[in-house]
Amino acid sequence: MTTFKLRLPQLANLSSTLMLLGVLLTGIYILTAGLAPLLQTWGWVQDPTEFLANPIHQPPSAQHWFGTTRLGYDVFARTLFGTQAALQVVVVATLLSLLLGVPLGMVSGYLGGRLDKALLFLMDTIYTLPGLLLSVTVAFVVGRGVFNAAIALSIAYIPQYYRVVRNHTVSVKTELFIEAAQALGASTWRVLTRYLFFNVIQSVPVLFTLNAADAILTLAGLGFLGLGLPESVPEWGQDLRQALDGLSVGIWWTTFFPGFAMTLLVVGLSLVGEGLNEFINPLLRQKN
Repeated sequence: MTTFKLRLPQLANLSSTLMLLGVLLTGIYILTAGLAPLLQTWGWVQDPTEFLANPIHQPPSAQHWFGTTRLGYDVFARTLFGTQAALQVVVVATLLSLLLGVPLGMVSGYLGGRLDKALLFLMDTIYTLPGLLLSVTVAFVVGRGVFNAAIALSIAYIPQYYRVVRNHTVSVKTELFIEAAQALGASTWRVLTRYLFFNVIQSVPVLFTLNAADAILTLAGLGFLGLGLPESVPEWGQDLRQALDGLSVGIWWTTFFPGFAMTLLVVGLSLVGEGLNEFINPLLRQKN
């Protein structure tokens, strides 16, 4: 007698599928952000900063796919170019925090002593502050703009890279190959760059993608508070703030489309981060 068994998909395959979905979503956003100016040149997308004379607060239609705002902006154009602005700020912010946090973590963990204690105290102090509150405070000081917004965001993420890399460095520097390099007279710079670096950055790609996802939301929070990018730059947080008045009278499209676009990008980046974490972390692979 033939028996049939129901085979459920293994968790590893499910994780790979979710990571592939995340890569696909993120890739679509990157592609559309890069093509946005070209699409506008071809006349397929309207100018996101152009005031339209008549179609104010019009629902989605063949002429305006995502409708228009109370100021007469085309929501589709604002959403598309908002992707470009978000990716620009987030990439710069995460790169800044990575370029500062990783070297500081390596030097602090390897040298130890007073420098390590001072940096650890400073980073722990920054880490205890809420990310949005810290970004708002920095934004007040540096002002609005793409690079200024990136600086405001990066301050909150430097301690995360520092803590992860420092902890890895403290554990790796006691390994035999490090002691052998020191015994052979290798300089501190050589030990850090040749022997330590590639052994302590395994978690950095995961942090990068997860911080990028969080930075999307933080940037939207800054824009919602009027502290992110200039008013002339399309940005999801600003658009959501300006669209709040219309919700009470049934104008849903001015908040739905920017909010949905932001949510999908965050989900995509988070899926990539989780997939990378499973790929890099051998313990997770063994459990699956």
